[in-house]
Amino acid sequence: MSDKNFRLQKLREKLAENHYKMTPQRKEILQIFIENEDDPHLSAEEVYEVLKKKDFDFGLATVYRNVELLSTLGLLSRVNFDDGRTRYELASTDPKVHQHHHLICLKCKKIIEFEEDLLENLESTIEKKSGFEILNHEVKFFGYCSDCRKS
Repeated sequence: MSDKNFRLQKLREKLAENHYKMTPQRKEILQIFIENEDDPHLSAEEVYEVLKKKDFDFGLATVYRNVELLSTLGLLSRVNFDDGRTRYELASTDPKVHQHHHLICLKCKKIIEFEEDLLENLESTIEKKSGFEILNHEVKFFGYCSDCRKS
């Protein structure tokens, strides 16, 4: 089984756990996120445009409803890069995996993912002092990418 098929199967299982079916619309939307690993931060409008190019006849409202549902169920993560659009990316199917961080270039708007989690010690300290159980966090860094710094 290819990695993409395995990932789709894991997402299908997560839908079933929440008593939802893998409809053709959901499958295609999730497939777009799986296939767009080079640019994984897509808005509902961008997903809709990809579907149109693939000759799928889903309306924009259907895409909105499904990305919101997939986000609510934890299959997609909602991200905001302060660009006026809500964007989504595939969430990990492992609840123990923290979300990665984002480096956002203020000039070219490039978004770079930073995988290393540097906040584990801080989370532990916060949990001990407050009794608050942290499940995840989101960190965004704004600045200039190496390409923009050169120019």
